[in-house]
Amino acid sequence: MERNEILKQVNAIFVDILDNEGLVLNDTTTANDVEDWDSLTHIHLVVAIEKHFGIRFTSQEIQSWNNIGELVDCIASK
Repeated sequence: MERNEILKQVNAIFVDILDNEGLVLNDTTTANDVEDWDSLTHIHLVVAIEKHFGIRFTSQEIQSWNNIGELVDCIASK
């Protein structure tokens, strides 16, 4: 799957979980840039992404992400 397609699907998951139709993610987006993206929401997002893509992240991978681009790269590597 191409990186742009992964980003598009991740964006759709964020829109659904955060209930924000106007949300547009890019590689440099961080939790500080998105209203309502807190630690509890982060868990819901990770679980939804794992389920959607049929993958599992390690806690080390999750903690290493600094932005959406690193999350997308991690998905692409699986």
